[in-house]
Amino acid sequence: MRKIDSHQHFWKYHPVKDAWITDDMNVIQRDFMPQDLLPLLQENNIDGCVAVQADQSEAETEFLLQLAAENDFIKGVVGWVDLRAENLEERLNYFSKYPKLKGFRHIVQGEPEDDFLIKADFCKGIVRLEKYNFTYDILIFPKHLPYALELAKRFPNQKFVIDHLAKPDFKQTDFSVWEKGIRAIAQCDNVYSKVSGLVTEAHWKHWKAADFTYCLDVVIEAFGLGRLMYGSDWPVSLLAASYQEAIGIVKQYFASFSKEDQEQFWGRNAIHFYHL
Repeated sequence: MRKIDSHQHFWKYHPVKDAWITDDMNVIQRDFMPQDLLPLLQENNIDGCVAVQADQSEAETEFLLQLAAENDFIKGVVGWVDLRAENLEERLNYFSKYPKLKGFRHIVQGEPEDDFLIKADFCKGIVRLEKYNFTYDILIFPKHLPYALELAKRFPNQKFVIDHLAKPDFKQTDFSVWEKGIRAIAQCDNVYSKVSGLVTEAHWKHWKAADFTYCLDVVIEAFGLGRLMYGSDWPVSLLAASYQEAIGIVKQYFASFSKEDQEQFWGRNAIHFYHL
């Protein structure tokens, strides 16, 4: 069984560029590079990973592609490009020359407009991804799910994946808005979801594995095992847990599933989605 960590990050920490890493997150206010991740993947029998952008610049995309070129275990990159740019076609053509570049992401959760995903200029960019077989990672909060649903319906041939289950609020444990939205978007066959970033949305010091069971039950029922993939969200996950502790939640939950189901979840779905 090939196992893939479908969602993690690398960075050379810079206090201005990485201003989102606030002082209460000082545990990740440092560099995180491939040599830091590889031993963790090996300890957990994970064969490779997908490196995802954390900074909204083409320099970030180039940085991750360089790391991927130097490290065979980085199987794919989800980069950033300005999907609203006038010269987008030229940029997509340029990036299509990199076989390890699989798709793009925008930090939509940080945008002031809740309907950012369905704005005309953004959608004009999304429509161009299919031509190059690029995927799109959706990074949102539960309140954005209706807009993500509209996006997925507008572009039924575009492959989308929701990062971190759309961040259910494990602190407040009011999952009503999230559950309604996630069940609706799961009806779209072109949408996958990553089981990632769980501990980051919980009480960093006071979570327990059982806190995540309800939401995991919901996504299993909504998406089935054919459109879910494992992601660690390392090193952001270190805010609340070690790599071992975070993956332990997921291992424990899926332990009773069939061999076929586990093979899909731990690797096959990510390999298929990202063409790894």
